[in-house]
Amino acid sequence: MSKRLPHSFPVELSIVIPLLNEAESLPELTSWIRRVLAQHGLTYEVILVDDGSTDNSWEVIEELAETDTHVRGIRFNRNYGKSAALNVGFRETIGRVVCTMDADLQDSPEELPELYRMITKDGFDLVSGWKQKRYDPLSKTIPTKLFNGVTRWISGIQLHDFNCGLKAYNQRVVKSIEVYGEMHRYIPVIAKWSGFRKIGEKVVQHQERKYGVTKFGLERFVYGFLDLLSITFVSRFRRRPMHFFGTMGTLSFVLGMLITLWLVGEKVYLAFHNLKARNVTDQPLFFLALVAVIIGVLLFLTGFLAELIQLNGPNRNDYLVRDRVNSIHSPSSY
Repeated sequence: MSKRLPHSFPVELSIVIPLLNEAESLPELTSWIRRVLAQHGLTYEVILVDDGSTDNSWEVIEELAETDTHVRGIRFNRNYGKSAALNVGFRETIGRVVCTMDADLQDSPEELPELYRMITKDGFDLVSGWKQKRYDPLSKTIPTKLFNGVTRWISGIQLHDFNCGLKAYNQRVVKSIEVYGEMHRYIPVIAKWSGFRKIGEKVVQHQERKYGVTKFGLERFVYGFLDLLSITFVSRFRRRPMHFFGTMGTLSFVLGMLITLWLVGEKVYLAFHNLKARNVTDQPLFFLALVAVIIGVLLFLTGFLAELIQLNGPNRNDYLVRDRVNSIHSPSSY
């Protein structure tokens, strides 16, 4: 593989590794990365983001950074979560390609050169790992399959394993997106809605955990589903909230009015033919129609207020510009 760098990138590969209480695995992991990338002649940096560890992970990172100039460390004052660690790590990267992996040795550094090639040679914006054979208990694998199926259905992205920590990105992607909350599971979705649509997948090795215990519980799947709904809504309607709230409000209002007109029409018809008829206000359907009208008005007003907020937002006209030709402005920085 060529050692020649693109002129704007100091290194070819940046590796961002978020971690929490993984002191035992870090020396072995960094040594493994160094050995693999040296064999392939790739220049690289390793950014270890300590997400508020309570063991001696930071002391280990400091020791590694002293003996290996490729290693850089970032330490949070407390535990903020994997998304925060990735977001801060992404800001620090200077490589042409950015890879992420977990610190528990379950992701193999042997995959890194091929992931790099898929970004640089095949032109993918993002490549996600697929742990086809997993060494996890059923309590984790079954919810994961369900989670991946729902995400595929809602996002339209045909990946088998959205939550795999081993991913590769063109640097333009990580410099153009923001990851917060628990959104790290949905980076492919965020990337797609930001216009990066060439998303690929690679079957990767999944190692058995060697040290420590998993840091994730079943609650992450509940939070994950809520995050997916949030991402989908924000991505589609952030700049045009009236399209969502106005449409829903109009449908609800029209439904309520149609039910009301039908009830009034029925009352008039029966009265005209001297038939006994209940008062409109005595029928449960009338109150359903009334609720639909009120909800419709509220949704429409919500959309109107959201449009006013968006109109006055400082970032209302911020758009991702990929390239410029003969422009008086400087090219966008990625």
